[in-house]
Amino acid sequence: MRITPSILNADFANLAAEIARIPDADAIHVDVMDNHFVPNLTIGLPVVECLRRVTHQMLDIHLMIEDPDRWAPAFAEAGAESVTFHVEAARAPIRLARALRAEGARASMALRPATPIEGFADMLDEVDMVLLMTVEPGFGGQGFLDLVLPKIRRTRELVGSRPIWIQVDGGVSLATIERCAEAGADTFVAGSAVYSADDANAMVGALRDRAVAACRH
Repeated sequence: MRITPSILNADFANLAAEIARIPDADAIHVDVMDNHFVPNLTIGLPVVECLRRVTHQMLDIHLMIEDPDRWAPAFAEAGAESVTFHVEAARAPIRLARALRAEGARASMALRPATPIEGFADMLDEVDMVLLMTVEPGFGGQGFLDLVLPKIRRTRELVGSRPIWIQVDGGVSLATIERCAEAGADTFVAGSAVYSADDANAMVGALRDRAVAACRH
């Protein structure tokens, strides 16, 4: 069970210190938005390059952008260990996934809540992770969409014994993470839940413990 806090809810003026608050995180989730694919504009490649210089933790880049075929490989070249692109935006997703892997990064495909996983079942061998959005992408702090839980279960069935991570992103908290874990997710993006806590690192541990406990049931 991996907890990958999103810095979308962190203090952008002091990102190095914000990352230092969560040493037990399994990765740092970085949301890159272009105000075209989603109605929000966040950080880009130059900031990711700076983050690479200030942390040895895994960088998990989530590209919510148009034309990821053009831009995604540069994030792998910058040292990000995992790069996620949206299949709704990619023109040649298999070629892109292979390009990311060729740069040494884990390749991941993301799906909006309404995008069925079944149409991408044949692509699973080309990726290392599937990110299932549990809110509409674009803004942090949204409420969790329970309607995605059946898709998490279907994805887990399709993945089977492959070593592919299933990540959920959006509204993940102590109140929702158990449902995600029970459905088959093993990697969790939590932004506001972590960075609104008095002790962000303790919240990382609490979320992980709750996910593990859910699986024991």
